Amino acid sequence: MTDPIADMLTRIRNAHMALHKEVRVPRSKMKESIAGILLQEGYVDSVDLDEAYIRIGLKYHKGRPAVAGLKRVSSPGRRVYVGSQDIPRVQNGLGICILSTSRGILGGDSARESKVGGELLCEIW
Repeated sequence: MTDPIADMLTRIRNAHMALHKEVRVPRSKMKESIAGILLQEGYVDSVDLDEAYIRIGLKYHKGRPAVAGLKRVSSPGRRVYVGSQDIPRVQNGLGICILSTSRGILGGDSARESKVGGELLCEIW
């Protein structure tokens, strides 16, 4: 597997399409941070850490997934970097973007407030 973050996003997308209650993702520090941001922003119900896996409890509203879309922006073959003024507003503020910055993995709003840019990992709406 060359892109573990894209694998995580694909697992979440596929689990939502199949209306699963939870999804298991192989554990890494970066994926833990991304899952924590998803929990903090209200896109998932729970994040539980096992020794080798992250269990993400998926959230639904009236039978529809809370996550309408996931998009991997930066990839191993094409890195996308943005400055603090160039952090995109996803779906006119209805979604979030996640960045890898010098201060760790941050959501777009947190990075904009901290005035720090970095690698644009993904967009979620």
